Amino acid sequence: MTAPLTVEIDLGSGWTPVCRYDDLVPGRGVAALVDGRQVALFRDRAGTVYAVGNHDPFSGAHVISRGLLGTREGVPVVISPMHKQAFDLRSGRCPDEPEAPGGIPAQLPIWPVRLTPTD
Repeated sequence: MTAPLTVEIDLGSGWTPVCRYDDLVPGRGVAALVDGRQVALFRDRAGTVYAVGNHDPFSGAHVISRGLLGTREGVPVVISPMHKQAFDLRSGRCPDEPEAPGGIPAQLPIWPVRLTPTD
């Protein structure tokens, strides 16, 4: 039996435990408030975990965690539930539109993720 794993992300000030790896359902996202920021966490069906901003730059709503996971030309993406833009889970970029309304960059912040054994 393997030890349970904890998902940790680094928002720039060090690693912060967020949840247990087993709490993430493959193919679905969850939202977490980490150091005052809304983060969307995703575990794909291969087991990789991604952490991106939960704020949709097109709608202004914090809904990315409710998006659909998929791939586009082999790139892992999340599709926003609001206006259906795709965002690359590795870079945060929107391959379809470089800017959201008002000239806001169409990009989600991304953060490094690591899995550590749970004590």
